[in-house]
Amino acid sequence: MDSCHFLKGFCSVVPRTVMFPLRVPIFAVLVSLTVGQYDDYDYQPASQYGPSSANCAQECECPINFPTAMYCDSRNLKFVPIVPSGIKYLYLQNNLIEEIKAGVFDNVTAELRWLVLDHNQITNEKVAKGTIDKLTGLHKILFSFNKLTEAVIPPSMSLDELKMMNNQLSKFPAGSLAGMQNLTSVHLQNNELTSKALNGVFKGLNKLVAIDLTNNKLKKLPSGMPSSLETFYGDHNGISSIAAGDLKELPKLAYLRLAYNQMADAGIPAGVFNVTSLIELDLSYNKLQSIPEINEQLEHLYLQANEINKFNLENICKFSGPLNYSRLKHLRLDGNNITHADLPHDSSNCLRQASDIIFD
Repeated sequence: MDSCHFLKGFCSVVPRTVMFPLRVPIFAVLVSLTVGQYDDYDYQPASQYGPSSANCAQECECPINFPTAMYCDSRNLKFVPIVPSGIKYLYLQNNLIEEIKAGVFDNVTAELRWLVLDHNQITNEKVAKGTIDKLTGLHKILFSFNKLTEAVIPPSMSLDELKMMNNQLSKFPAGSLAGMQNLTSVHLQNNELTSKALNGVFKGLNKLVAIDLTNNKLKKLPSGMPSSLETFYGDHNGISSIAAGDLKELPKLAYLRLAYNQMADAGIPAGVFNVTSLIELDLSYNKLQSIPEINEQLEHLYLQANEINKFNLENICKFSGPLNYSRLKHLRLDGNNITHADLPHDSSNCLRQASDIIFD
């Protein structure tokens, strides 16, 4: 009996004799694509840490066994309470907060390390001056699922993680990340950011390894991304072309996902994806008519739901031999205009490491 497997919203009927690859986020440690992001920080409810200390806002809890944390989450708060000195970890998620008033962080401008503001109703107009713009010691800011239209960036050179997913961001202040040499990951998915708004924003961030811009309004890759980058997710945008030198400037890029865009063959220069660093390349749900040229080191190639009508073996292996062959393990071609019968007869040597090649 054939079975129906779902992957990224695409249903493919696959014979029992074909192994179907279950695709999971390979770089999940650095790029969290789920709402349950607090697992990254070993978040536990305040009740698990014992009774609250006296050095705490009355609306919140500051466990005696974890005195540097203040838990104000899930309390229907409409404002950010004044944070007492000594607090380094502030949890304000899942409230009804609409504004951040001046003075609430005055006691912790240099010592606050984590600020969690997810799932509130905060707008830029209601973030007072002298609040987040005074937090010079922050390591992590989680400001997702609010109503921001412009990124709110603390002036902290210690910042290592920035999450502002699921807002209405269309602006990113130029130079706001300049000098942040500890920043390793930026999560801005599900916003309204354009390529122009992000051009140069990530330039010079030499520890930045992961950027997630899924579901924005990109037409091309943002310029000025740092050479340290290892993961870029740009699914669900309007990207129609890749510039010839884009990936050459990213020598460590290993995971590139550009599914659900508008890329056709004309927008992909010859050899643009033929870079030795790539391990995973996802170009599914585009408008490609041919298999793009890739490097022999690539291990996972996702091309399902395009308009491919020919198996271009020469774009996978320039030539085959005892030491010249593709390292591809998974190749998806379902939802195109080719079948297993189009696989060249001499492909077995080139694709000797492929555990599964999926057609319709």
